[in-house]
Amino acid sequence: MSDIIFGYVSAYGLPIVAISAFLSCLALPIPTSAAMLAAGAFAATGDLILWQVIATAWGAAVLGDQTGYFLGRWGGTKIVAALESAPRRAKLVSRARDLMLRRGAIGIFFSTWLFAPLGPWVNFLAGSAKFPWVRFTLWDVAGETIWVVVYVFLGFVFTAQISNISALLNDWIGLITAAFVTASLGFYLVRKARR
Repeated sequence: MSDIIFGYVSAYGLPIVAISAFLSCLALPIPTSAAMLAAGAFAATGDLILWQVIATAWGAAVLGDQTGYFLGRWGGTKIVAALESAPRRAKLVSRARDLMLRRGAIGIFFSTWLFAPLGPWVNFLAGSAKFPWVRFTLWDVAGETIWVVVYVFLGFVFTAQISNISALLNDWIGLITAAFVTASLGFYLVRKARR
């Protein structure tokens, strides 16, 4: 899949970077990291302009996250209301909403770059929990800045090893996300067992 993305970035440039960044923030399985690495590599060779690559990827990612947030804000309440129809689930939904409102900012920040596969779901949950939009945007912008700059600069610096870097980063992000989800589930199960 990465080779296909590299080919598309080579042929179409910034529009592919923008489309992939936007759609991946809406939970479509698109290797946006590979697109940003490729765009960084093409910027290093002079085929693309570095600041335009960063601005395009960043703008599209923030716009994608905002779209996910507002989808949750406008449509998420119906889904949450359906979940709250059962008393046991209502308690869980209430606790999840409270947790998002108390500690959601750090989750939003880390889900944009460190736990990127969780990002679209965190955006939707933040919107459905009515997390304040300004706070969401500030933490989202900070996280997306890290994500975009790191990936584009890695492509820029390691142009000759772009395929290896792409595979390594995909494996690393997958490992970190799986470890986080496993640890969170373990923590939840231990707390539930103690009760």
